[in-house]
Amino acid sequence: MLDDFSLLSIIIFLPLVGAIFIILIRGEEERVDHNSRIVALWTSVLTFILSIFLVVNYEPSGAAYQFVENTPWIEDLKIRYHVGVDGISILFVLLSTFLTPLCILSSWTAITKRVRAYMLAFLFLETLMIGMFCALDLVLFYVFFEGVLIPMFLIIGIWGGERRIYSCFKFFLYTFFGSVVMLLAIVAIYLQVGTTDLAVVAAHQFAPSLQKWLWLAFFASFAVKVPMWPVHTWLPDAHVEAPTAGSVILAGVLLKMGGYGFLRFSLPLFPDASIYFTPFVMTLSVIAIIYTSLVALVQQDMKKLIAYSSIAHMGFVTLGIFAATLQSATGAVIQMLSHGIVAAALFLCVGVLYDRLHTREIAKYGGVVKIMPLFAVMFMIFTLASIGLPGTSGFVGEFLVIVGSYKVTPVFATLASTGMVLGAAYALWLYRRIVFGKITNLDLKSLVDLNGREIVILTSLATAVFWIGISPGYFTNIITPAVKRLTDKHQEYVYSYKIKSLTNSVDVVDGKKQ
Repeated sequence: MLDDFSLLSIIIFLPLVGAIFIILIRGEEERVDHNSRIVALWTSVLTFILSIFLVVNYEPSGAAYQFVENTPWIEDLKIRYHVGVDGISILFVLLSTFLTPLCILSSWTAITKRVRAYMLAFLFLETLMIGMFCALDLVLFYVFFEGVLIPMFLIIGIWGGERRIYSCFKFFLYTFFGSVVMLLAIVAIYLQVGTTDLAVVAAHQFAPSLQKWLWLAFFASFAVKVPMWPVHTWLPDAHVEAPTAGSVILAGVLLKMGGYGFLRFSLPLFPDASIYFTPFVMTLSVIAIIYTSLVALVQQDMKKLIAYSSIAHMGFVTLGIFAATLQSATGAVIQMLSHGIVAAALFLCVGVLYDRLHTREIAKYGGVVKIMPLFAVMFMIFTLASIGLPGTSGFVGEFLVIVGSYKVTPVFATLASTGMVLGAAYALWLYRRIVFGKITNLDLKSLVDLNGREIVILTSLATAVFWIGISPGYFTNIITPAVKRLTDKHQEYVYSYKIKSLTNSVDVVDGKKQ
């Protein structure tokens, strides 16, 4: 009913309303393209304003879900339209609505073909991203989670680079096959519990043996989305071939779907299995941090270097989640938010250079500071945030993850910290090669510094970087109650799991338990 259509649903579906307006636009192609841009921008801006209103009215002291809507969807199967936000998901909603208008602005002149379709794809993508972070029913979550693949597939496949067809199919197949396995697990959960409502499923105690299979099924999907080593190879190709805005939303939001899934589903629904597989996940996380950092050091393409750095940074996220202390899990959420902003900004900086010189090859640049000093300052801010300089958003998340993880596993935490050193190496190497040195490529002399639109975009992102870095308490106050509820419950399972392990390891003498 209309009376029950709350603020959260308006935020979820408002981009679709904008998409309908775009579909109805008529006239000459040039006029249609211009009006499509205007409608998409104002729709996304209005959605962002409403999401700010959502955050302002959120009660941070509560750990329970807020702005909840729970109405029947498929009544015969007991599948419901159940949405709500807590301290974890509400910030990802804000991140999604923040980056979408910036993506549309960054595409204002860069996209010249099929502009209406491009704007439609981004508005559909925004609805699916927001809905995915708000869904509290497994089937509803799966619909939004998988639906994201379609507009992203089109964005890469239609508006991408020369190898866009290969890259978009690789992206689709990797992510789709993992998600099909998760769908089978959702069906198994439904057959056992009788519903897919998250609140009911979370209260159900699955047998430990079944938990392991269900956990692996969800892991198959979330690990690809993060992406974790060794199922990460689709990401560099997708980033290189995607248009700038596609890379921004891919790194800024879509990579967070896997980490969010681990927090929302894997840990609370399958606690015994999560504890059992924790050493496995931490091993993969540390490998990802070190290995992909080393790979980033030898890249000659700017986008590929940033893509590999994204995999390394997300390794800190999975390490923090499965260390499952209050500090590490809070740090993992902050790290996801920070990476969403910083990686988006770095890809936009690459897009600024590519739009002017039409190459991403690092060797083609050098001495850019002499021609584009304002760009050099902005690029420096985001480079320093990427390596975790104190006072920037990158420092807060990584510091909390390392400190929180060290309490559980000093070895893995120490190994992961080497990734921070390697991160500084490849990030500063990239910055030095592009910004400093002599101008050896004469084509660089034709470059112009940032225009007004680019200044607005990068300044907005820089503001967010410093806000999180200088005043992290605002964000941790929102995140901590929801994370504490999760980690406290998980620690109870850890304690009981250890008791069970001790009980099952009693000595056997003469074939009898003592």
